[in-house]
Amino acid sequence: MDYTKLNCPPFTAEEAAMIVSTRIRVGRNLADFPLGPGISKEQRDKVVELVSTACKSFTGELEGTYYALDSMTDA
Repeated sequence: MDYTKLNCPPFTAEEAAMIVSTRIRVGRNLADFPLGPGISKEQRDKVVELVSTACKSFTGELEGTYYALDSMTDA
C-alpha cells in the first residue's frame, strides 16, 4: 500500500492540535502468513481468498458483502 495515494480529508487546526501521537495495531489469526512487508503478493492473494470464503459463511447479523481492498475504486 502506498500511503501517498490515500485520499484523506485534511484535519482542521482544532483536530490537528488534539493529536499527540498515533499507533497502529495489527492483529491476526492467520498463523501461516507473515505480516506487513514480509508477505508476498501470492500470500496476500491467498489471505484475501481465505477471508472472502470465511465472510461468505456468515449468517444473520454478521451476513454481508466482503469487498477486497484491491477491488475497490476511489470514492
